[in-house]
Amino acid sequence: MGTTRRRLLTAGALALGSTLVAAEEALAADDYGSGELGPWDTGQRRISEPSTIRQVRDTDGLYMFGDSISVQDGYALAVRLKARTGDLLAVHNWSGRPTAPAVDALQDWATTYGMPKRILMATGSNDIFAPPVMAAQIDRVMSIAGSTRTVYWVNVQVARTSVTDAVRLADQRNSAWVNLQLADAQARHANLRIIHWAEFLAAKPSRLTMYLRDGVHTSYPEKGQDARNELICDAIAAS
Repeated sequence: MGTTRRRLLTAGALALGSTLVAAEEALAADDYGSGELGPWDTGQRRISEPSTIRQVRDTDGLYMFGDSISVQDGYALAVRLKARTGDLLAVHNWSGRPTAPAVDALQDWATTYGMPKRILMATGSNDIFAPPVMAAQIDRVMSIAGSTRTVYWVNVQVARTSVTDAVRLADQRNSAWVNLQLADAQARHANLRIIHWAEFLAAKPSRLTMYLRDGVHTSYPEKGQDARNELICDAIAAS
């Protein structure tokens, strides 16, 4: 097993402190154990105006595609990124949205506006309900971006506190599954940069409750939101 795979699986185990046997038992409830993704298309969203998208394109900032975490944290990220690197951010963030329609939105922007040289994907948390779909969607993103653009992708940590222990265990298992597909894709795409949110949280058990308010979303306006946004800015500044 490679170092990256071992780190991801260790992160998942530390986050819940449970066994693979228990994870298999959790799958009895449905195909993957986390339940079903509900309707998301009427969820809260934050989408930049066309004038902002064009400005970001023309100044070579970043496009961001995310879910409810990014709906909550995206504005603070834009402010932090501008102060840190001078980059502008155009966002297409939508609560409850899985990765496939986020990639559709990326394709739409690429066709309508063209693209800057950097793309930020902050999606995957809602794919725990059907984790095998991720590999194809990651490859779609990399195909749209092409080999000369950098794609940053925040990996995921989901273990909802509002569900039963068995479902929460499945959430964690499926989060690791999503993250392993990202790690595998990085081996195929030299321009994919993973932002290791899951590993950051797992590094100290106290971070799971300090930085997450419900097992998924960051605590804010401090702690979790600041920590996740700083990881993202660190990755962008380093490239």
